[in-house]
Amino acid sequence: MPATKTASRPTSVKLPAALKAQLEKDAQSAGLSLHAFMVQTLADSVRRTRLRESFTRDTAAALIDMKSSGVGYELGDVRAYFSELSDHRKDLQAKPQALVPTRLV
Repeated sequence: MPATKTASRPTSVKLPAALKAQLEKDAQSAGLSLHAFMVQTLADSVRRTRLRESFTRDTAAALIDMKSSGVGYELGDVRAYFSELSDHRKDLQAKPQALVPTRLV
């Protein structure tokens, strides 16, 4: 099956000379043309923006849920869990027990 190609739309961007020089250097280090590097960089930026928007929506919904249910996780417990999880991923300890939500006062 042939790869589908999305339509491209030409655009023009005027860059400060110092920025363009840095982009060219970074593109060369990545083994890409300047054009390919800029397209990849812009696509990554759009992806991160969408992830940040999704995260913001998810956290707002979680806060509403926590406030309405009165159930959540203590910050100290969450910090300890992620510290232990980090050690687990480094093969320094067993996987931590899953957190159990508690009634918050």
